[in-house]
Amino acid sequence: MTYFAIIIAFAQKYDKKTGIGTLISTMLPYSIVFTIAWTIMLIVWMFFGIDLGPGSPIEYRG
Repeated sequence: MTYFAIIIAFAQKYDKKTGIGTLISTMLPYSIVFTIAWTIMLIVWMFFGIDLGPGSPIEYRG
């Protein structure tokens, strides 16, 4: 991740004990929720048969 060092620097500005493990354990629940939410949205999108991109020929034919 490109901005990982910057995020750690900002986190250490407020809490000097913050490290990589603290940052990853803090962000892990958000990552899991976003993954589940986007997967559900993709499934709903494909269920209605909507194209996957603007003007794209790719569509789900189940």
